[in-house]
Order: sequence, then C-alpha cells, then structure tokens
Amino acid sequence: MSDKDYYRILGVNRDADDADIKRAYRKLAQEYHPDKHSGDKTVEEKFKTINEAYEVLKDPEKRARYDRFGAAEARGPFAEGGFGPDFQDFFGDIFSDFFGGRQRQGPQPGDDLRYDLEIGFEESVSGATKKIEIKKTVQCAACRGTRAKPGTSAATCPNCKGNGQIFMQQGFLRIARPCPNCRGEGRTIPHPCEECKGLGFTHAARTLTINVPPGVDSGARLRISNEGEAGTRGGRPGDLYVFLTVRPHPIFKREGDDIICEVPISFPQATLGGEIEVPTIDGKTKLKIPAGTQSGKVFNLKSKGAPSLRTGRRGDQMIVVNVETPAKLNKRQRELIEELGRITNDESFPQKKSFLDKVKELFG
Repeated sequence: MSDKDYYRILGVNRDADDADIKRAYRKLAQEYHPDKHSGDKTVEEKFKTINEAYEVLKDPEKRARYDRFGAAEARGPFAEGGFGPDFQDFFGDIFSDFFGGRQRQGPQPGDDLRYDLEIGFEESVSGATKKIEIKKTVQCAACRGTRAKPGTSAATCPNCKGNGQIFMQQGFLRIARPCPNCRGEGRTIPHPCEECKGLGFTHAARTLTINVPPGVDSGARLRISNEGEAGTRGGRPGDLYVFLTVRPHPIFKREGDDIICEVPISFPQATLGGEIEVPTIDGKTKLKIPAGTQSGKVFNLKSKGAPSLRTGRRGDQMIVVNVETPAKLNKRQRELIEELGRITNDESFPQKKSFLDKVKELFG
C-alpha cells in the first residue's frame, strides 16, 4: 500500500500546530460526514482517510514517527496485521483487558483561541473597553451538543454492545481495540441533528466586550474563560487569549512603568532659564528650566507615568530636554552671536573647560 500524505489530506502545512490540525479536521469532518452523503462509498472512504490522518497528526508521538518513517510506521508495526493502531495501544489494550477494560472516551475540552488586538498608547495607560468579533465553533443550540435530532437520543452501539471496544483473539492473547462502528464511544446516533449534521457544534460569529486594564503594554495577554472553541462529548469550551499590541506614540515612549518624553528648548531658554509647558499623559503641565541647563538634562515628574499592573502605583514621567542650536539666523542675530563669542571665555562653558583641562593633563 502506498504511503499517504496526511498533511495534504487535512490541507495543512507540515509545521501546523495542534489547533490548526484540529480546526482543519473539524471542517473536513463536517463536509464529508457519511450522514450527509448516505450510501456514497467514495465519501465514506474519504471520511475514513480524514479520520486516519487526524488520529496520527493529533498525537505527538505518532506524528513524529510519521514525519520520520511514513504512514505505515506511524500507525504502528501491527497496523497491517489488524492488531491495533500502534505499538503502545497494542500493549495498552492487553493490560486494560486484564484489569477490567478501557474506559470509553469522555468529555473533551475545546481548543483555545487567540485574538490579536491593537490599542492606542493612551488606552494602554488609562485602560479601555473594546469590542471584538471572533468566529468559533459553539455548541449546537438545537441538540445541545448531543448530536442527536431533538426528540431522539443516542443508541447503544450494536457492534460493541456499548462497551466502546471489540476483542480479537491472537493465540493466547485477547486483544481489545476501539470499536470502528462507534469509534470507541459505545453509542451511535441513529438520527443525527439536522442543524449541525450530527457534529454537536456549529460555526458562529460572536461579539465580545473586552476590558483592557490600565497599565498594560505590548505582549500582555488577557484570558477570557469559556470563549474558545466548543468542547466535544459534553466537554467545556476552550478559552480565548487576547494578545495586546500598543501602537507607537508620536512623542511618548514607555520604559517599564515610566514614560519618556523628549522636549526641545531654545538656546536662550537653556542659557537664561525659565518656565516651559510640557506634555504629559494627563495633559499639559509647567516645568521650570534652571539657567545653564545642558542638552540631555532629565527632569522627573513624579507619578505621571503608567500604573503598575501589580500594585496600581504609577511610575514617573521623564522629561529629557534637548537644546536646539538655531539653524537660520538673520543678520542681526548673527551679529549678536558673534559678539557673544568674542566676550565669553572658557569659564562660561564648564563642560568645555573640564574637557580642555583633561586634554592638557594628558598631552601637556
């Protein structure tokens, strides 16, 4: 028998994660479910192949064997001989038979979902309420997830008598395998729900209100319980994880809980000092500039930063002043600057004087 490309069968890439594989399987299972194509043998074979691919790719060990050796090895060394789906299940079935039989598959929780949400800088600091729309599987409202048509119910599997497994005798060994008729559930659905085609879930779009707490930053993750994919066989829904990205701000930057803002000041302001107006996340405020302020000087505004997610206390805002050298001068301005240069000496520029003194010490 030629090897099968399970990734191609499910329509996923070889690096697909568990959620992608399960999502692809559910979509194909709904499309090729035999109950929707009664009597079509081709569809039945396609459905079996889809299930076979999913059984291998959903299991990390089977998937690893498949990636390395191919489909036959992934199903196990006894697959062609009819002993069971893989080597581990082979021995598991023997011991489960000795010690009272294997339990049937129970409720399975739904997959978690991810949603990427971009928010503004101000929203990240003060918090926000956002509405998002997600598409997911939900429990079928008609059958409430039972898969059976309303007014009917599941029936005991006639093949395994409700046990969920069948037994084979191989020499002195009595081997248990999942019942192929009910796929190990112990029951069948004689009258599938028409709304969900017997799957127990449907696809729906849902609008949610997300409360973004104050102080979040890019990379923060919000968990919304029970808003993931629907569970199967009565299992709880998965969770929704909202990953946040904060848009860059034109004048503010974030460092932890502190906010940084670079403010340009003129040469006369830096030289003579004065009062300037600076922006904060809460609005404008006054800042006193001492005479002789140098470029790069940092002023600290207490509790004007972002709130801590742990304590709620706000960080600080750092105002970094940059002294701007005039780029365009008229004749009179140039004359004044030239005169200032003639009448000042190194004592007026302490940083320059300190540097020249160090050079003199080094080179004489």
